[in-house]
Parts: sequence; structure tokens; C-alpha cells
Amino acid sequence: MNFYSCRRAVGMDGHAVVVGGGIGGLAAALALHRAGWRTTVLEQAAEPRELGTGLTLMANALRGLDALGVGDAVRSRSGAGTAGGLRDRGGRWLSRIDAAELTRQLGTAAFGVHRATLHGILRNALPPGALRTDARVVDVTSGPDGARVHHRWRGEPNELTADLVVGADGLRSVLRSRLWPEVPPPVYAGATAWRAAIHWPGPLPAAVSWGPGAEFGVVPLDEDRLYWYAAVAAPPGWHARDELAAVRARFGDWHDPIPALLAATRPEELLRHDLHHLGTPLPSYVKGRVALLGDAAHAMTPYLGQGAGQAIEDAVTLGVACAGGPAHLDAALARYDRERRPRSQQVARASDRVGRYGQRLRNPVAVALRDTLVRLTPSRAALRQAARYADWHPPRH
Repeated sequence: MNFYSCRRAVGMDGHAVVVGGGIGGLAAALALHRAGWRTTVLEQAAEPRELGTGLTLMANALRGLDALGVGDAVRSRSGAGTAGGLRDRGGRWLSRIDAAELTRQLGTAAFGVHRATLHGILRNALPPGALRTDARVVDVTSGPDGARVHHRWRGEPNELTADLVVGADGLRSVLRSRLWPEVPPPVYAGATAWRAAIHWPGPLPAAVSWGPGAEFGVVPLDEDRLYWYAAVAAPPGWHARDELAAVRARFGDWHDPIPALLAATRPEELLRHDLHHLGTPLPSYVKGRVALLGDAAHAMTPYLGQGAGQAIEDAVTLGVACAGGPAHLDAALARYDRERRPRSQQVARASDRVGRYGQRLRNPVAVALRDTLVRLTPSRAALRQAARYADWHPPRH
């Protein structure tokens, strides 16, 4: 019996409304459903889909997905990471990560998965009718006995009452702005990024390459697809007339196979976004009967590859904490905040540090010194650092 089944055996009448139908929101709805709650997910998009390209699922995210009952399904449609590490723009290895040793330390390999694949698996695990699309939330009111979610569903005003509201509505969270008005909005992280998922024959190592003020990463997704991303220091809001030409001009002289990956990318496969993060940490993830998770609670830079992983951790922890039902919700939400806020904010700070000394470092002397220090760092120490933030296990009931 897993830590959700005891609650489902008893049954209860709790209703949770999850605002946001992305990966974090669907994971939260699934966690609460498995804990015995009736769940409704409000997603503003007209169709249930996940935009984007790929992401890396490390051991913590995979353990969370196992707790949600979908880990095997995700692994079967993902690409296991091969040996990789850090390189400079010329292709010289600065640090190597032994995938087999990482697996021995953490108990599982890291996997690359397309966001749409993970989104579909989570969506299909929910009960029919749980996901309500074309539902734009405009406000939420929370009191000691529950909450009301005001939204426009298919263009018409609508309202839902709930024992619990979960804010999983992303970087520009409506719930965060309404209930935490004192917290400043997300800030620009000093970099912009291009991303694409492309067809590519044959395996490539999962690796990141650094140059002055720039970074290029590769993540295998399955046998014939991979995800690449490229980040550069840039003024906020800067865009090129031809984005694909711009990224090819910036990275076309980097080491193989980067030029070939860019040549194989079609314009319609390319996405471009400025990077933002929540620069002011929230004093709490909970207010009344509302709990925030994922980017709504702790939007972070992508340099540790932990954005989705932390959202999945949030979802699983929330489901375990709320297994006692609405009668014990105050204590459950206090536990959720106590267990999730310190860790997720620590990971967010660490990700920002990695970006500061990695992709955002531009001074040639500082770049040369950094590369030398990384090369001189023993591989075992580099492996411990890589494993540090992925070493998480779901809480017990």
C-alpha cells in the first residue's frame, strides 16, 4: 500500500480547485486525487496542451512521478541520459559526469522527455472531467472555511467553491499577485534563450557547453529526437527579425555537433523566451486555503534543470500532507509550507549562482579562470555536486 491509498480507502468529500493546467498543476491534481480529493483543474488555454520543447527529469522528479503512479509510463517514452558533462565552446571537456556512477548514487538515471509527452501522461491519469479548459481565473477569495474561485469559462462568468485552491498558474501567477500583492513581480535574469526539439539520428551525450556570456545544452529525448537550448546575455525584450539566423550566427562556430544541430532545426521548431525568476522569495507558500506551487511559488532560472522537478516535488508533498482531508487542512498546509519552501528556495538560489558563474560570466579573464578551476575539480566532487539537488525522496504520510 502506498502513502496515498490509506486516504482513498476511507473516502472524503474534499474539493480542490487547481488553477493552471501545466505540469505542476496536473501533478498537483493527480496527487490530490490519489489522496482522495475531488479535483477540478482550471486551464486558460482552449485546448489541453503543453507548449515548449524538452526537459530533464532527475532522480527527484522521477521519484515524484513514481509516487504519482506514472513513473514507468514516463520512462518508457523518454531518453535515458548518457555520459556527458561540461565543455567549452571549442569542445574541450571541462568536467565529465559518469551516468552509471550517478545512477549508482541516486538509484536512477536522468531522463530527457518532451514536455508534451509528460503533460499528456499526467493529463490521462486524471479522472474524466477533471480538466476544464478555456477557463481564465480573474480572482480568488479565501476564508477560514474555504475559498471561491472567480473565472470566465468559455467567455461566461463562473464561480467555484473549494475547500482548497492550488495556485499553479506559473511565472505571472494571478493568485500570487492577488494574495501576495507585497511581493514584487518576477525579474529579468539577464539572459534570453532559444529552444527546439528536433529529429536527430543516433545518440548524443547530455552536455552543456560554456562560452563568454553564452551556453548551449543538449538533452536526448528518445531514439531519434533531442532537445537543444541556447542562452545568451542580452538586454530584456531584445528580439531578432530572424531568430533562427540569430542563433546560428551566435553559435555556428562552436564545436561539433552544434552547427549541425542548428542546421537541422526548422524555423517552426524554434522557441524564444527571456529568462525570468522570482527575485524576492515568498514569506509563505500558503495564505488561508490557498497554496502556491511550481513557478507561481518559486520561479527559478533553468541552470540546474530543476524547474519541473521542484514543481513535481511540491505536488507530491501537497498530496501527502492533505491526505487527512479538509478537516485537517490548516495543519496540512502548514506542513506543506514547512517542508517545501526552504528546499525549493534553496534550489532557486543555487540555480541563480550557477547561471552567474556559468552562462552569464562574460569577462574573458574570469571565464578562463572558471574553466581552469572546473577542469581541476576532481570528477567525484563534480558528481557529488550534480547529485546534490536531485537527492530527494517523497515524504511519508
